[in-house]
Amino acid sequence: MTQPVGVELDPRPAPRPVPVVLEGASVRLEPLEAQWHTEPLWQAVQGYDDLWTYLGEGPFAEEAAFRKQMEKEELSKDPLYFAIIDQATDRCVGRCSLMRIEPADRVIEVGNVLFSPMLQRTRMATEAMFLLARHIFDDLGYRRYEWKCHSFNEPSRRAAIRLGFTYEGTFRQHKIIKGRNRDTAWYSMLDSEWPARKAEFERWLSPSNFERDGSQRTRLDQGLA
Repeated sequence: MTQPVGVELDPRPAPRPVPVVLEGASVRLEPLEAQWHTEPLWQAVQGYDDLWTYLGEGPFAEEAAFRKQMEKEELSKDPLYFAIIDQATDRCVGRCSLMRIEPADRVIEVGNVLFSPMLQRTRMATEAMFLLARHIFDDLGYRRYEWKCHSFNEPSRRAAIRLGFTYEGTFRQHKIIKGRNRDTAWYSMLDSEWPARKAEFERWLSPSNFERDGSQRTRLDQGLA
């Protein structure tokens, strides 16, 4: 439930996110460093040009160009980039960022999500998004967590709903990306919704929810509607 007009809120801003390590059972998020993360992530995404369709950069023809992009991202504060590390192999298999950071309003967005094929549709991918959301709400105290994507990006739209975000509408002719129009679909999750979302993430991520082959026994989106 959103706060009605006239309700007084704590006026203190939320802290800005800073580079931290977020540890999970199958995955960890750590500050992106081009020196360590470029080579494994390049190997993970090379040849999958479709991964870059809805991103503002890429695809890259060679590792050197990809490294320059990673070096730029490493220095950025907003967006603040994280490498996604497979705990089993200790190799980078994706990256994401916190962006459009508004501490005064306690609003923040997750974006620039690049999941390699090794990460897509895995327990690691879900846990990575859980770790980030938990950090935003529990550690930093933000009120609103946003997810935005191209209106044509059906996998991203399905992911937003599955992860517990609520669709709010589409901003028409919102951006020009790579010379093409982007209508942007907006999704959000609120601090008042987070406790139920958190409990569902924890239930789904429990080892008891997975078969020996790693397949899930129940879906994540149970109880999130």
